Amino acid sequence: MEILEQNKKRIYQSAFVFLVILSAYFAIKIFGEIKKDSMLGESTTPATISFSGHGEVNAFPDIANIYFTITKDATTVKDAQAGVALIEKKALDFLKTKNVEDKDIKTTNASFYPKYEYRQGICSKIPVGAGTAGVTVSPESPYYCPPGRQVAVGYTASESITVKIRNVDNAGTIMQGLGTTGVSDLSGPNFAIDKEDVLKAQARKKAIDDARTKAEALARDLGVSLGKIASFNESGGGYPIMYAAKDSMSYGTASPAPAQIPMGENTISSDVTITYEIK
Repeated sequence: MEILEQNKKRIYQSAFVFLVILSAYFAIKIFGEIKKDSMLGESTTPATISFSGHGEVNAFPDIANIYFTITKDATTVKDAQAGVALIEKKALDFLKTKNVEDKDIKTTNASFYPKYEYRQGICSKIPVGAGTAGVTVSPESPYYCPPGRQVAVGYTASESITVKIRNVDNAGTIMQGLGTTGVSDLSGPNFAIDKEDVLKAQARKKAIDDARTKAEALARDLGVSLGKIASFNESGGGYPIMYAAKDSMSYGTASPAPAQIPMGENTISSDVTITYEIK
């Protein structure tokens, strides 16, 4: 009996020691997790500073885009499309005389749709004494006008074309010539830069240098050093110049257009925001 009691006591002691060791293990584990999550001790998230930078590059446009539409009405779709094709050929032939290549002429939309007119029904006088013997119609009899309706009277065919002019000095002359071919809704030119990516990269570099200069100046004042870049964001774009002389072109007529059109400069810009780690 005494031996049994001694064995029980040893088992209880062993269990107690095991529980103490297990409790210590979990305490250390929990303490490590709390420290890792910055609830105790120092934060593991690095300090950062953010700065914005702006860069611009100015350049003269090297292309001009113009836009026109050809529209024709006819009693059938076939005739309407044939009318559009006739004017289109005149316009394309003219563009070839100005050395505009086929790759720079693009159809952006082609469509046809019914053309309707609203027609009122024929009004007639209501006979006096209608439904009785001796019906008469007098000047004083009231009129009955049946409701009108939409009636298909033909079709309209339309085609929209964009032209890229690489010799920008010819933009005014080309617009003037197109106005004599029968096109309508002639607009432009919209001056732009053909290979804008190169200038965009230059503007971006200026913006990055601007942001870095500001960040370095603040870091010196704070007595810290710049670390790696934590984030980068860019926005911005170009500012094309649109020229549209109010009276330079009457749609579908041969009104004179200026031979030379002021182009001005295009501004390509970039705005960046850079976040640096500091140490």
